[in-house]
Amino acid sequence: MGNAAGTPKPYDAILFDFDGVLADTEPLHYECWAEALGPLGISLDWETFRAHGVGLTDLALIEFLAAQSPAKIELDAIRSKVQEKKRLFIEKAATRSAVTAQTCEIVKTLNSYKMAVVTSSSRLEVEPLLNRAGILGSFSAMVFGKEAGRPKPAPDPYLLAASRLEAKSALVVEDSEAGLASGRAAGFDVLHIPHPDLLPELLTAALGLAKNGKNPGCVRQPAL
Repeated sequence: MGNAAGTPKPYDAILFDFDGVLADTEPLHYECWAEALGPLGISLDWETFRAHGVGLTDLALIEFLAAQSPAKIELDAIRSKVQEKKRLFIEKAATRSAVTAQTCEIVKTLNSYKMAVVTSSSRLEVEPLLNRAGILGSFSAMVFGKEAGRPKPAPDPYLLAASRLEAKSALVVEDSEAGLASGRAAGFDVLHIPHPDLLPELLTAALGLAKNGKNPGCVRQPAL
């Protein structure tokens, strides 16, 4: 955080990453990538994905995987699996809940802030999960994939989201190094979320909010 400890800074907007922040979807992304890439002989382990895949675009991830593969694999062969991975994710996500009740509750209490989702994932991978959790309508703007131009860690995605909200003082909420760097490069304070289960506690503290009771209007969803 860019402000002094114990002195919450006033913000006019909160800009959330999606995967690993609002939703615990990274294990599902990993599962789908591993399944899609298996026929190419690419063995993707969880630790490698966590270290090099979280927060990156699909293109950045497959370029890394092609470079690291012990057998020579053409980049186009891996690129051909991107749509399959997306299909698998959408299919599997339809039967799972990724947003916890606690995250849903705090989002519902933040209606005094303008809010946006800023993610490297596609609209089809994000909106259904937010809609199922009952919080899709809480966000006034969304930035998906490459629509901002340069992806994270460039500042473009967060600058575009802030522009759409007409925000001057935003808090960026992120889990990945690329996302944190993007928020800082955009000139905003950033809040690091090590795991989505910690979002309610850490965001409440960062905003200096009193812990409120449960919001009865929230759709309750178990963690992924």
